[in-house]
Amino acid sequence: MKTATRRPELALIGFGEAAQAFVAGWAGAGCAVGLRAYDIKTGMDADTAAAKRADYARAGVAGSATPQEAVAGADAVLSLVTADAALAAAESVAAHMPPGALFLDGNSCAPTTKRASAALIEAAGGRYTDMAIMAPVHPRLHKVPVLLSGPHAEAGAAFLRALDMVPRVEPGPVGRASSIKMIRSVMVKGLEAVMAECLLAARQAGVEDAVIASLEASYPGLGWEARAAYNLERMMVHGRRRAAEMQEVARTVRDLGLPGSMAAATAEWEDLVGSLALEPGADDARARADRILAALTPPDDTQTTNRG
Repeated sequence: MKTATRRPELALIGFGEAAQAFVAGWAGAGCAVGLRAYDIKTGMDADTAAAKRADYARAGVAGSATPQEAVAGADAVLSLVTADAALAAAESVAAHMPPGALFLDGNSCAPTTKRASAALIEAAGGRYTDMAIMAPVHPRLHKVPVLLSGPHAEAGAAFLRALDMVPRVEPGPVGRASSIKMIRSVMVKGLEAVMAECLLAARQAGVEDAVIASLEASYPGLGWEARAAYNLERMMVHGRRRAAEMQEVARTVRDLGLPGSMAAATAEWEDLVGSLALEPGADDARARADRILAALTPPDDTQTTNRG
């Protein structure tokens, strides 16, 4: 008689866009895994807490009252919080994880932050893995490419493959996977900020048609207007989170002996747009630019505008 295989138990610390996308992907793939989650929003005001508990219910995940409760008895912990909360998340669960449990740190952090988290987890008897999510989680969900590094990367990869994921081990210490992601973000998120500044200024001056046409002529095939609409949506919806990531990117660059000024400026733009808390509305770059400009420019502002 065949002995039934025990399903793995996974604790999710943070239950935002990435965690919910992974859970949806695992459900669609029929993965047998016990899921528990804790998100800091369940400790906020009543409406915010209720909305997060509704997220748990909709995803079929058992919500936990504390991070310590979530990780008790877990085979692995997947941390998916904002970059500025990553070290605190590791600290909150390190002493409460079962000995030998995996800690997969999927947060967008500087290598120095990852190494500090690793020291906490390892000192408490856990197995830390640096995990870098290398693309937006939509539309690929759990199939999004991820990099893993550190001494337990192979064990982490085996756990994720059992959940139908596609990790790739990057040989090297904790911090190598995150270095690749952070340095790449100088370009990826930097282009968002550069595009936002360019389009908003062009729209304010009433010359966006000429600017976009010139960009299309110089760099054909990039779909500048569609890309601008997408980038503005990302900044409007996720700007605060991306700003925290870009502050970690700036730290990464500074730790390498370079100024980090481009990453720091990108963080400012992401935070500025994200702090406006605007609905992106229709998939239209000009309409999104107008929403942002209206929020940035009070009605009695005397600044010149040539918008039609």
